Amino acid sequence: MTSPSAASSPIASEAGARIVRVDLAGRPYDIAIGPGLLAGIGTRIAALRPGARVAIVTDENVAERHLGTVEAALGAAGIAHSAVIVAPGEKSKSYKGLEQVTEGLIAARIERRDLVLALGGGVVGDLAGFAAAVVRRGVDIVQAPTTLLSQVDSSVGGKTGINSPQGKNLVGAFHQPVLVVADTAALDTLPPREVRAGYAEVAKYGLLGDAPFFDWLEAHGAEVLAGGDARVEAVAASCAAKAAIVARDEKETGDRALLNLGHTFGHALEAGAGFSNRLLHGEAVSIGMALAFAFSARLGLCTGQDVVRATRHLESLGLPTRIADVPGDLPDTDGLMMLIAQDKKVSRGALTFI
Repeated sequence: MTSPSAASSPIASEAGARIVRVDLAGRPYDIAIGPGLLAGIGTRIAALRPGARVAIVTDENVAERHLGTVEAALGAAGIAHSAVIVAPGEKSKSYKGLEQVTEGLIAARIERRDLVLALGGGVVGDLAGFAAAVVRRGVDIVQAPTTLLSQVDSSVGGKTGINSPQGKNLVGAFHQPVLVVADTAALDTLPPREVRAGYAEVAKYGLLGDAPFFDWLEAHGAEVLAGGDARVEAVAASCAAKAAIVARDEKETGDRALLNLGHTFGHALEAGAGFSNRLLHGEAVSIGMALAFAFSARLGLCTGQDVVRATRHLESLGLPTRIADVPGDLPDTDGLMMLIAQDKKVSRGALTFI
């Protein structure tokens, strides 16, 4: 099964994996995608950086499921390793969480020639990536994303950071990985809600104007959630789409801003919900994309049928599309607008909506 994509980087194949190259000038790196790849991650790292030590950063939940596999793979490859384990959830993506990880890396005596390995979802990837960017003024990082959202979005492209009490992702740095290993079998260990939430970022690539890919998702979206070949192809196509954009615009001065579709509204809703389990990031993005399409239709930038089609697809796979779908209380309209005004795309007081 192959998913079509109108504008993406090439997807290659090797035994048991699809390979997408992020072709940054002077600093290209590969994304390996397929089931069971964590068990072989030691071999990939040993080939990439012979003699390097590895500091794994993960959270308690992921450690219980996957840390043993990764440690065994590193040990089999003769790689010395240590681990820093943080609490699960968005609360760790904070100044306190950053202190825990940076101090853990320093205590492990990680040097600039060594590697940090981010094992987990978007929170772990962002947190570990930012810590790697600042410890010793920069240690290279390998991303091993274990959620659908992180496999198709946050692990690729080098955006790292933490949240401020005033908003999401307001403190951070660009720090590209040297390798991404996306083990799609790891997604089988996730609650269905987390997989659904991650699917919002997959749908985003189709909604950004890749009509063939969105057509494919309308036909195969349920299979992507179920797993198997469709999931591997969706992850590969999403990574290829993002790789092409990142290669053109690494620091988000142009086209890369398109990847924020749904995030302006979504980040405000996440902050309004207290970065809690009431609203997962992908769920917030789903609502944000539906609102962005509705707003665009009011401005005459898309048709009402576009709004219906996008919203119907998200809802058909169990994703929320309305602010009213968020359980519990949220700030009033003025409060949400204040949160939107903190968006990182604000420039000279003006906000660019995607």
